[in-house]
Amino acid sequence: MKKLMSYLVLSMVIGTSLAGCTPKEETTEVKEDKVEDVKTVPLLDDKENYLSVVDVDYAFEFAKSLEQFKTNEKLGFRTAGSVAEIETGEHIGEEMKKIGLVEVTKDEFKVDTWEFEKAELTFTDTNGKEHLAVLGAYQVNFDTEGVKELEVVYAGKGTAADLEGLDIEGKLVLVDINQREEWWVNYPAYQAHVKGAAAVITVQEAGYGEVDPDALNAQDICGPDDAPAFSMSQTDATSLKKALQANGNSLTVKFDAKSTVQMDGKTYNYYGKIIGKDPESYIILSGHYDSYFAGFQDDNAAIGLMMGVAKGLIDSGYQPEKTIIFNALAAEEWGVSNSRYDWSTGAYNQIFNIHPEWVGKAFANMNFELPAYEHTTQDEIRSVYELNSYLTEFAKDVPQLSEVYKDGISVVSPLRTWSDDFSFGIAGVPALRNDFQDSEFMHSHYHSQFDSEDAFNAHALKFHLNLYGLLTMHYDTTAVVPLDFTMRLNALKEQVNASVFEEAAVSPDELIAEIDRVLAITDDVNEKVAKVNKDYFAALSKGDSDTAQKMYEESRALNSGLLAAFKYAEDQFVRLTWEDEQIFPHEHAQNNIENITLSIEALSKGDIATSLDEYLYRVDNNWYAYAFDKEVFNYFTDYVLKAPKEKLMWGEGRIVGHEDLFDTINSLKAKSEQANADVSKEIETLKGALERQIELLNSTVLDETASVKKLGELLSELK
Repeated sequence: MKKLMSYLVLSMVIGTSLAGCTPKEETTEVKEDKVEDVKTVPLLDDKENYLSVVDVDYAFEFAKSLEQFKTNEKLGFRTAGSVAEIETGEHIGEEMKKIGLVEVTKDEFKVDTWEFEKAELTFTDTNGKEHLAVLGAYQVNFDTEGVKELEVVYAGKGTAADLEGLDIEGKLVLVDINQREEWWVNYPAYQAHVKGAAAVITVQEAGYGEVDPDALNAQDICGPDDAPAFSMSQTDATSLKKALQANGNSLTVKFDAKSTVQMDGKTYNYYGKIIGKDPESYIILSGHYDSYFAGFQDDNAAIGLMMGVAKGLIDSGYQPEKTIIFNALAAEEWGVSNSRYDWSTGAYNQIFNIHPEWVGKAFANMNFELPAYEHTTQDEIRSVYELNSYLTEFAKDVPQLSEVYKDGISVVSPLRTWSDDFSFGIAGVPALRNDFQDSEFMHSHYHSQFDSEDAFNAHALKFHLNLYGLLTMHYDTTAVVPLDFTMRLNALKEQVNASVFEEAAVSPDELIAEIDRVLAITDDVNEKVAKVNKDYFAALSKGDSDTAQKMYEESRALNSGLLAAFKYAEDQFVRLTWEDEQIFPHEHAQNNIENITLSIEALSKGDIATSLDEYLYRVDNNWYAYAFDKEVFNYFTDYVLKAPKEKLMWGEGRIVGHEDLFDTINSLKAKSEQANADVSKEIETLKGALERQIELLNSTVLDETASVKKLGELLSELK
């Protein structure tokens, strides 16, 4: 950690911008750093009071207190529905009451539970010494019922080709994996499972856990509980591989493991409130409290941040206009067995099943992840499209900071699926989070035992305590939710690939014209919203509560209409790729048409390699057809296309379709070794796929056009 000579915090002035800050002389000791409290003049008293009392020490210490609860004594882990997770939730609920939150509530929901108690593998290394490897685990059932002797074999990356000719029946299979650049753990785990393996032991060769050769890694399994997988460090794997090589790729080891998944268990979300003048209008702050390993950044620090903001607001005497909800969410890392969408279980249940009545009443969800580390030199807020302009304006005048985020704040859209805010967003609550996903931390420390207090940056946590406390108050002084649909509509237009549409003989003209027409409507709505919020803020600033209250009451229909339009936009325009990236509906077929067309062109020239290496793997989930058996490919396709709603959760209805090219890809792989191979059959198959995708593009664009028109009608009613 760096020494801090002077520190600047964010503070708000009258209006929508942030003003510069000047440091006080007094400092507050935080661990080894000195983080200065600052005030800015002029400031509203409530904001000044918040900045003077919000306590980074408290946030840090409460984050650390969560680590006392664990399922695995050596590694930690507070996992879905485990005793440790439930104890952690109780601890948070009690603290909510202690700091002064009211109506503290414990919400029960159904979850598949996971208790990971231990996984230890002992073998004799090439020096004749006993080597103990402590392993991480995934959400699977595996119990040796004490120490058990098992045979280990090494199988490269665990693909179908790697397992060909290997006897793995009843054995442990050691495989190398890069989940960032190649495939998720469920594929080699299930490939080994169908070949009769006892379990797979994965070694992160890159992608995650890059901080140290001793790093273990944990992720959601995205697969069935009966295809077991564990995680081994590179250090231990190197020693084990040498022993295997010396013994002809077969070695008997002692394995002592217990990992238990139980279906249809239960766990709990917790929330407490600061009740405002309007008890039925909400600002929701959230973070998840389950974790892998100690989980200091992910997500102890986020709970510390959320609780620190709550305590700071209460201690400052802040009296909100709206009701502020502080929501600690369970089962974010994992919570549903045998699903592609097995994470964000607590958030999905909270907003879709437990409190759907929050939709239409919530101004915003501010979700926190990994907030006590300076991931990049620019702090990033990721939000739904409609909040981008509001947040950009809010952050415009942030002063340059000397120790953290020297490049200020950026706002990016849309949301990604990797955190709980996505579930809130698609439910109809305008959501945002502090972003972290593109940082080096994701490659190095994320989901490893190195996500610990050693990765703590007090200045980053202080920055976020100030930023999100002030943003909460800023939201609180708006009469209507500050949604601007311009960015989403422009993004939709920008994602129309004219050349693909022309190739497919599908016209985008009506869609573009409708977008342009609705953009003109949004200008009028934006102007009205800005005036209402400006006048309301001015009345509050003058202390004219009667006028402010009258404005607020008169703007309820406008607020409800904006939130209804937002929910409609999320329902109609948010779709996902097979890799869980957010796209507009037409982009699914558009992408497939482009790559299938280019593949056909390459094959027509006899160029099989380019067709395989550049294009076909980009079509839906067909990347996995290259490396795994058809049984494995079909399994992980069907569990998306045929699964019930409760398994799909936030992924339900978001996949536009699927083009199965498994046989074509494998036929081309076989023919790629042949000179002048006849690929006419494959070309005809791809032409059929192309026709289906052109039909899909045409129908999708018609639907999008109708949806844009309907959105325009909803917005027109608000002018």
